[in-house]
Amino acid sequence: MSFGDPNNPYGQPAQPSQPPPPPQQPPTAPGYTYGYPQQQPYAGYGYGYGYPGGAMMPAPSMPGLLMTARVFLFIISATQILAGLAWIYVGAFVSDVTDDATSVVPLKSVGDAGHAVAGILVFIGLVSLGFAALSITLGVKFGRGGQGIRVTTVVYGALGTLVGFLFLIIALDSGPAAAVLYALLWVGFGAVITAAPMVASGTAWFARPRH
Repeated sequence: MSFGDPNNPYGQPAQPSQPPPPPQQPPTAPGYTYGYPQQQPYAGYGYGYGYPGGAMMPAPSMPGLLMTARVFLFIISATQILAGLAWIYVGAFVSDVTDDATSVVPLKSVGDAGHAVAGILVFIGLVSLGFAALSITLGVKFGRGGQGIRVTTVVYGALGTLVGFLFLIIALDSGPAAAVLYALLWVGFGAVITAAPMVASGTAWFARPRH
């Protein structure tokens, strides 16, 4: 009997040659490729955006009472524009009538009084147009405005409510039903505009973080 080398009776039997084992790949954890971490998608920060490693956050919506106040501001601005144009037109008409009257009756006092009345009417019209611009500005700024817009809206709404109450008292005393209805609407609009930024949802809206 022989083992391995036929000339060596005490040697070990020869083993058949085998190829070396393939190199082992280290296990990879989720989110890694070949030992390097995968980059998470980045979509920015803030409302309506995601953040690294996080989910998308829905953009906040304006509270319903604030949206109502915003619509009221736009309605009031349209009324103020129409009223302002009407006052200016009446003032110009009074000025023309005064000029015609003084050409027939050359009295300086009549001319001065007529032009003074016309100037007051035009001034009232310009003030009304100025308030219309303020109403539009506040309504537009509701989307991005902060505490300054909130305080201005509260003061503006409170003054409008006070004026509405004065109109309502006058209308109830001797005014027609249409004047009473107009005064009630004015009071209601002013109350909503005043209250909307003061309730909890309105305060939180104007104090929210902005990015």
